[in-house]
Amino acid sequence: MSILGNLEPKNVWKYFEDITKVPRPSKKEEKIIEFLLKFGKDNNLETKRDQIGNVLIKKPATAGMENVKSVILQSHMDMVCEANRDTKIDFENDRITPYIDGEWVKAKGTTLGADDGIGVAASMAILTDNTLKHGPIECLFTVDEETGLTGAFEIQPGFFESKILLNLDSEDEGEIFIGCAGGIDTIATFNYKSEPVPQNHKAYKITVNGLKGGHSGDEIQKGLGNSNKMTNRFLHLFTEKYDIRLSNFDGGNMRNAIPREAEMIFTIDATKANDMMTDFKSLQKNIINEIKINEPNINIIIEEAKTPETIIDKITQKNLTLSIYACPHGVHAWSPAIEGFVETSTNLASVKFKNDKIIVVTSQRSSVDSGKTDINLMVRSVFKLAGASVESGDGYPGWAPNPNSEILTIAEKSYEKLFGKKAIVRAIHAGLECGLFLEKYPDLDMISFGPTLRAVHSPDEKIEIKTVEMWWKHLLDVLENVPKK
Repeated sequence: MSILGNLEPKNVWKYFEDITKVPRPSKKEEKIIEFLLKFGKDNNLETKRDQIGNVLIKKPATAGMENVKSVILQSHMDMVCEANRDTKIDFENDRITPYIDGEWVKAKGTTLGADDGIGVAASMAILTDNTLKHGPIECLFTVDEETGLTGAFEIQPGFFESKILLNLDSEDEGEIFIGCAGGIDTIATFNYKSEPVPQNHKAYKITVNGLKGGHSGDEIQKGLGNSNKMTNRFLHLFTEKYDIRLSNFDGGNMRNAIPREAEMIFTIDATKANDMMTDFKSLQKNIINEIKINEPNINIIIEEAKTPETIIDKITQKNLTLSIYACPHGVHAWSPAIEGFVETSTNLASVKFKNDKIIVVTSQRSSVDSGKTDINLMVRSVFKLAGASVESGDGYPGWAPNPNSEILTIAEKSYEKLFGKKAIVRAIHAGLECGLFLEKYPDLDMISFGPTLRAVHSPDEKIEIKTVEMWWKHLLDVLENVPKK
């Protein structure tokens, strides 16, 4: 039985609901690739995939539009897979469960995958609707946008033909994006030695949850809480004052999500436990007071835990807590050219124990290449000073705005005609695949636009129903008004 079947536009929501039934974690997109290939074949559309898994489906121009320039609609097929700790789901095999909550569509306990499932759904709806007016259409569905932009990195010249690209991966209806930040990931790895728990020690677990989380590019400026930073404040205080011994630290998940939850298991001399609890309550109160306006639902809990089998050595514990404390997180620089626009930022994304190693994942972004390099070196320096081995990926380029874009002018005029107001034209601090496409296809004319999504990359992700219909009308009108070749 359809959950979203009564929403408009019906075909877009139908395909979106179909997509929620197909598992599609980043780097594990085999099922959604097969789904799209079958869709193209079943609809007698020219369909192909490349060596990395990107799928391209073509649709000829409608009658009378054969001389219009070809347009490529681009979206990514993977999704960020985040779930609340009390939600049991196997993202590689289970479906997402969407539901309607007033003016929004959400998912039960998990990310919804509207980022960028709604873009995929809109492309599918256009490919199957023969009542629409448009020139030649190509629909490109890329893999692994969320964790490595792999599909965009590996796309080869000649895979598609269009010179106009509409990226369907933005999250604010009424806003047209013409530029984005570049980014790079930095991973610090600590090797540690396991030691036995002292006989007179008790074990405790501190849990931080209830934070909003969200996109580490789009929402980094909101002052949201970082569960890793908060948990580490307790670790730092208790290590310095009570000589506690750390057994495990598990915080955050995705490199491009502000961490919402974290937990730490440690042991302490039983004779110091009462004093430690007094300090815990004091620091707990201070942190909640500091963040309560931006994070009204924060929970910080301490409870006795089962005694762990081992703890980590003191030197590694000290290096870990000092480096996490020193590691920057949040906005590093605001743009001097665009008021209120984040230029450079960094996200302390996750801390994980794995096979006698502690892995700390961070992500840096900037709309200025030198700024990206600078913040990357700052983060690297912190962890190198702490004795960690540090690696950074190749990163990805930003997308420089082109205010003279032909398709931008068409999209602006279309929006004002449809809705009686001007669209907002701006750049975005998040990363889009557009910059990578330009490296292989330097003549592309591009914009990015979409419906309104909120809290993406978190289980609070939601999409505003009415904006999907507005965006759909805008998209179709833009396609109708693409100029002739």
